[in-house]
Amino acid sequence: MEKISCDVLVIGGGPAGGVSAVTAKMNYPEKEILVIREFEKQLVPCAIPYIFGETLGSSEKDVGSCGAAKEMGISTLLGQVKDIDFTGKIAFTNNEAIHFDKLIFATGSKPFVHESLRHSLVLDGVFTVAKNKELIDKAKDYIDTKTDIVVVGTGFIGVEMAMELASVGKKVTMISGSTHILKGAFDAEIAVQAENILLNAGINFIGNDRVYEIIDKNGDNIVNAVKLKSGKIVDTDVVILATGYKPNTELAQKVGLHLGDYGGIWVDEYMRTANHDIFAVGDCSSRRAFITKTASKVMLASTSSAEGRVAGSALYGIQYIKGFSGTISIFSTMVGNIAFSSAGVTEDEAIESGMDVVVGTFSGVNRHPATIPGAQKQYVKLIATRHGGQIIGGQIVGGNETGEMINIVGLMIEMGLSVYKVMSMQVATQPMLTAAPTNYPIVMAAIMAMKKIEA
Repeated sequence: MEKISCDVLVIGGGPAGGVSAVTAKMNYPEKEILVIREFEKQLVPCAIPYIFGETLGSSEKDVGSCGAAKEMGISTLLGQVKDIDFTGKIAFTNNEAIHFDKLIFATGSKPFVHESLRHSLVLDGVFTVAKNKELIDKAKDYIDTKTDIVVVGTGFIGVEMAMELASVGKKVTMISGSTHILKGAFDAEIAVQAENILLNAGINFIGNDRVYEIIDKNGDNIVNAVKLKSGKIVDTDVVILATGYKPNTELAQKVGLHLGDYGGIWVDEYMRTANHDIFAVGDCSSRRAFITKTASKVMLASTSSAEGRVAGSALYGIQYIKGFSGTISIFSTMVGNIAFSSAGVTEDEAIESGMDVVVGTFSGVNRHPATIPGAQKQYVKLIATRHGGQIIGGQIVGGNETGEMINIVGLMIEMGLSVYKVMSMQVATQPMLTAAPTNYPIVMAAIMAMKKIEA
């Protein structure tokens, strides 16, 4: 068995692992950093749905990397860690014994499938949305030859998959146990706008129902229908289970690391396990929500990247008194040619959590004047505490700029800004690029919330 030594070993080459390695090298340039990853070609997870439609059309166009690892002197090894000796600080693959000083788990996540449906994964035509190029290529090759598609799950991946498949002429049915799509990220009045775009694209949406059984009518190991809890039968050639992900913690469990809520590796605010030489970042780590401080199942590359920066800078001592205070659940997606974005808590979630909140909304146009070519409607919703006016959530619908505007809202949430601060925010505006400075939608939504506080 070959012996290898490094100062910092990162297990996993996704967003969390890549950012951890780069940040570690930037903060500790004298240290030897080694990333061990399973796949030679790493997919960009968020772009996987676009492989199946017109946007990318091929997994080869979705191959990416996190950071300039080679240029920075970060070493990479293809393989899989099978066991770890924490006392001796040695990680074992099939062929190598890797001696380390610090270790970062960045093993990511894998598709979650409800126990009642797991046995159906052996059927031809039943697929999960795996972060694995070989499996994605297999799914695409099969789906390209079929017509009727059932997408189970209406989160971001499910919605994007459905839209992409519809764009290449597939007959798509989406099925969800929720009343509306994108549950948890958007309040009903905004989710309905996205649903209408789906319907106009020819997608059939079945809500408030669940897939009870995946059916092989002919006994030939090929899926041809699903049965819903309501008893309805939906014929199909393909079933895509876009039902979320779960932490990939098999190795962590094997070596005895403590797991937290929802099965992620327990970590403190500096992404350290109980053993401060061992860190965990990304989807494999246990998370909590920034506002409510409750356990969170949110899995986002943006959250993973933030965790990677915290871990990479705290390996040899806490340099920045910040840590990671929880995910703000910041999302963006495109449905048709409309962008939908969200950060923090929704109005529904705030009320369910017992918060006393006010809501400010504003509808405008993303250019000024509104006659500028390409101008689109823009809607901003802010959720703030009634006492103090602290912004705890926001949702934006509009053009492509929405994806960056929600980052402003996200920073407001993280910094604890109030609507009183935002009402006097100065913004750079330009007729071809933004809404007018006189009624910038984020500022106006803050003013509308303030008026309710003062009423």
